[in-house]
Amino acid sequence: MDVTYLPMKAGDLESVIDLWRRTEGVGLNESDTPEQLLLYLDRNPNLSLVARDGARLVGAVLCGHDGRRGYLNHLAIIPAYRGRGIGRTMVETCLASLSTLGILKCNVFLYVNNGPGEQFWRRCRWSARSDLKVLQRLTAGC
Repeated sequence: MDVTYLPMKAGDLESVIDLWRRTEGVGLNESDTPEQLLLYLDRNPNLSLVARDGARLVGAVLCGHDGRRGYLNHLAIIPAYRGRGIGRTMVETCLASLSTLGILKCNVFLYVNNGPGEQFWRRCRWSARSDLKVLQRLTAGC
């Protein structure tokens, strides 16, 4: 296995979205179209990553920030490649990039019933916040 880690590019998006669709615990929505993802990549250049074994896409993660906090979204590794440190390497690479930009903390959001995802993040030394609740609304129609 010779996995390489590369910045996510426009040409990766079709395969990345397909990977996310096939990954349990990853939920896609109106922000996960190629057009919306290109805007995200443009606002956060070279932070999101893909992992490839040769030409084969084996993992992907969105990484960005708002100038204050970093965010990781949609970390996914194909099942045959899990347990090999690919996810951890991608996360650590993203965190190092955010740190270089002066971002001190990073957040991830999980579905409450995503036990395997939570186990992964806890093994990577992430901790749950019991003092926060996420609320959301659409921006149109304010």
